[in-house]
Amino acid sequence: MYKLIKLDGKARRGEYATPHGVVQTPVFMNVGTQAAIKGGLSADDLREIDCQVELSNTYHLHLRPGDPLIRDMGGLHRFMQWDRPILTDSGGFQIFSLASLRRIKEEGVYFNSHIDGRHIFMGPEESMRIQANLGSDIAMAFDECVGIPAERSYMEQSCLRTARWLARCKAALTDYTSREDAVNPGQVLWGINQGAVFHDLRIDHMKRIADLDLPGYAIGGLAVGESHQEMYDTIEAVEEYMPEDRPRYLMGVGTPVNIIEGVARGVDFFDCVMPARNGRHGHLYTWDGVINIKNEKYARDQQPIDPQCQCPFCRRYTRAYLRHLFKAEEILALRFSVMHNLYFYNSLMKRIRRALDSGEFASFRRQFTEKLDHRI
Repeated sequence: MYKLIKLDGKARRGEYATPHGVVQTPVFMNVGTQAAIKGGLSADDLREIDCQVELSNTYHLHLRPGDPLIRDMGGLHRFMQWDRPILTDSGGFQIFSLASLRRIKEEGVYFNSHIDGRHIFMGPEESMRIQANLGSDIAMAFDECVGIPAERSYMEQSCLRTARWLARCKAALTDYTSREDAVNPGQVLWGINQGAVFHDLRIDHMKRIADLDLPGYAIGGLAVGESHQEMYDTIEAVEEYMPEDRPRYLMGVGTPVNIIEGVARGVDFFDCVMPARNGRHGHLYTWDGVINIKNEKYARDQQPIDPQCQCPFCRRYTRAYLRHLFKAEEILALRFSVMHNLYFYNSLMKRIRRALDSGEFASFRRQFTEKLDHRI
């Protein structure tokens, strides 16, 4: 499944094979929570901007339109006309961040929908059933995501429960994918490491879930209140105990600099809503830093967003035009900006892979670590 091609310090260059294609890593997964990128991008747009993996969410698609409907439509790939790999998040983070009146029990979580308030139960088996109906290539384990700072005593119990839930996830998904009517018989389960910023809890939990011999592992529960340095230190602590021959996924992270630093610490997969969300607000990434296209200084600027960029917008249009679209509140402004930002992230990963291939990652890291966070 995962092929480690090259190591550069802790940084890894690899490939990961799925039923819908081989993923070149490190990779940034473009987040289409409800089977669409917010900002008006289609599957054809994702192909044009070099997206390798699309990420959708179990919780949202279960609530609307419903995973049985998507199954009846042939699965998520056919439903959204995307023929490359898909990863589905388990819904755990959304339950703990969006749902109201939630009650956590050993069997799972009872909660109210954030859409209409109806009562819902989701546990490991339910999450796996939903993801099996969606037919993604990678199904994420059902876990509890605890905000930081967290009480150590609670985190200890949560980690043990999440490990027990993971064993149930494995048994359930094995059952679903072995059935004759499975939407994607090649679907696999990745486990999620938890433990807040308690390094000993992280390490113990990683050892426990590694014993289940899963095809991939994620570091979850970060970028939820801790500092960047605490996040980096936690990655370093747990990375040593993650199987070297399996992909590592840092969930929900982050800025371009977070990604570079994550790669330097051995991470292969990333995702974050940040580039699309920032794009919708006019905050655009360039190789010289971040610009706010709504600023007056761009009113007559005839340059593209980034002269180095080859995204569909930058090949044809100007900063002045995009600023006008925002000021006129045209939906096209959101589409162009999200397209540019996702293209930038995908290009960032391509340049990281190229730097790893040529043995120049350390130089790349030094050159761009501060520059990409700079506000122009």
